Amino acid sequence: MASLGELRSWQATDVGQVRDQNEDNFLVDRKLRLYIVCDGMGGHAAGEIASSMTCKEMREALLSEKERLLAYDQGAPNVTRHDVIAILESAVQRACQRVHQIGIEDESKRGMGTTLDAMLILGGRGFIAHVGDSRIYLSRGGSVHQLTEDHSLINELLKRGKLTRDQIATVQYKNAVTRAMAVYESVEADVLDFDVLPGDRYLLCSDGLHGYLEEAEIPRLFQEIGEDALVDHLIALANERGGKDNITAVVVQVPKGEAGADDLAQEVHLKLEVLHRLPLFRNVTYQELVRILNVTSVRSYKAGDDVVREGDEGDELLVVLRGTLRSHAAGVDRGTLAVGDSLGEMALVDHAPCDSTVTANGPCRLLSMKRRDFFDLVRKDRDIAVKLLWSLLQVIAQRYRSTSHDLVDIRSEVSVVQALLDEAGAGG
Repeated sequence: MASLGELRSWQATDVGQVRDQNEDNFLVDRKLRLYIVCDGMGGHAAGEIASSMTCKEMREALLSEKERLLAYDQGAPNVTRHDVIAILESAVQRACQRVHQIGIEDESKRGMGTTLDAMLILGGRGFIAHVGDSRIYLSRGGSVHQLTEDHSLINELLKRGKLTRDQIATVQYKNAVTRAMAVYESVEADVLDFDVLPGDRYLLCSDGLHGYLEEAEIPRLFQEIGEDALVDHLIALANERGGKDNITAVVVQVPKGEAGADDLAQEVHLKLEVLHRLPLFRNVTYQELVRILNVTSVRSYKAGDDVVREGDEGDELLVVLRGTLRSHAAGVDRGTLAVGDSLGEMALVDHAPCDSTVTANGPCRLLSMKRRDFFDLVRKDRDIAVKLLWSLLQVIAQRYRSTSHDLVDIRSEVSVVQALLDEAGAGG
């Protein structure tokens, strides 16, 4: 596990320019490396209770698993990232059930709810639990990526093509969320994990802030405003632009790396880049690419090692990260594979034997995605499934057209040869 050093954070919440009470809440636990933003909803201050109680219950649930979380952070082999994900998912359900019960017992609070964005940073990885339309952004390498996807009416309409971004202002219930904590006894949360790199900065915020930010201006704000002033600047900006809702922001800074950190960062960047360049993954968003990366592994080979052998059944997609490979069959070279090149896309969906042997020319590192993990991913995530299967269909169609053109060329060449043979025979 990579040591990230001491994390720093800045946080604040503001009632805004219109509301009488603040139903947003945040929580920062530096020992747990836990950061939470909640945006409550419900009359008679019930929203403030829902958001406050959710922050508290999430912290208590995670504190009860402190030993296992600490073991993962310290690299213990008996606690995996999947265990941390399960702990975080369990904390969400526990918090949802307990806050929902308060609403059942007190009629004045019935139907209250809250959004939730919780982030744990442990053992060189980040873990996020997300419900509703608050957001988490990542600032890395001069770019800013939205790591969460809004559970909102507007986002659903956009995804289904029923609404364009120019029409958003005409929607009557612009603030309606499709998922919320505590409205029901349980909730479907988006839970994901990802590599955390030295120098990363994260922004957790309620919609009272991100609703006033243009996507294109967020990278500039991260670049021009220091972390210690960014929260206050963002809240002031939201108030200047209307402040119609409560405004909450938490900024987390990972210290810049020491020796060896650059190599880690370069490999993470490279994995994301080479995956996104492949036709199969060209249409996915950054947060979806992060999910896809989590079902891959990296393997190393020495010069002369066979990566795949002719005739063996393929069961994985392989992408070259470092070095070069030689493809050959029956002693005949069939080409060289360099960084960013891939082999085995069709092995994700069929069991055909490999048509050539691929051998490492020197030290190589390859990104691998197994067929079983690919199918597990598309079963669990409908949006990713649609994009990947559609892209795969396009890849197959393109290969079919290429093969058809090759066959036409071969038939043409055969016809020419046959005509020449007929002419030679007639002349004899």
